[in-house]
Amino acid sequence: MNYLYYPGCSLTASAREYDLATRAVLAAAGVKLTEIDGWTCCGASAAAPISHLLSLSLSARNLALAEQVADDGQVLVPCSACYLNLKKAHDALRNDAAGRATINQALSAVNLTATGSVRIRHLLDILAVDLGAQHLAPLMERSLSGLSVAAYYGCQCLRPYREFDDPERPVSMEPLIELTGAAVHVWEMAARCCGASLVSTQPKVGLARVSAILKAAKGADLIVTVCPMCQMNLDAWQSKTSRMAGADLSITILYLPQLLGLAMGLDSNELGLDLNLAVLDDFREKIKQ
Repeated sequence: MNYLYYPGCSLTASAREYDLATRAVLAAAGVKLTEIDGWTCCGASAAAPISHLLSLSLSARNLALAEQVADDGQVLVPCSACYLNLKKAHDALRNDAAGRATINQALSAVNLTATGSVRIRHLLDILAVDLGAQHLAPLMERSLSGLSVAAYYGCQCLRPYREFDDPERPVSMEPLIELTGAAVHVWEMAARCCGASLVSTQPKVGLARVSAILKAAKGADLIVTVCPMCQMNLDAWQSKTSRMAGADLSITILYLPQLLGLAMGLDSNELGLDLNLAVLDDFREKIKQ
């Protein structure tokens, strides 16, 4: 299996552990990644309020670079925000002739043209659909039985593009968790919004969202996610939400490929486990056992 790889900005900085674990797990599964040479920011959430065209053009630039490598290739994207932005640009290029012309007029300033011929795939899509139990089960070298794992999808890998899972009742992570020997924590928060950037702009509202998710995870040993924004909110704000709730809401937060990598016997440093903010001592003890 071969994919073009768009890591996005977060995976080179605040979510570097996600990049490390993604590369390590996919390499162990025999997947070849070709990082898109010269990729740049997809526009994140900041570009769209400034200019709709800017937002689409930033993402389309990366698609144009991908098309130069393989015009019928598949672009693997781990970050849910990047995935959503690239999908929006791809949709405009494929389904809006006037929009495609406007985007390509903007891209002409850097001598690029995009058609939308490549396919945009989220990492979870690749893990659940292309790999799945058939490819991953033989790679599981140790059982994580005794762990209870809450699967947290967030919004952007599921909405508005219904590509590989039900956005209201997602289940694509559950078989992957069960492959590790761990149990799936049953809850209703899997696809609820974490508040995204509201923690910074409207802290009371944002922290209430984070608190509700952490409270619902009570009884689980950890939460796994596939989104750097979700991971940051659930990972970094545990102390503050615990003080607000008057209860200890601390819990280990991992990226899905980190969990899979542990079950595959990969070294915790290779998976970037030392970069996570919230990895509790009792979790470390359990995985040692």
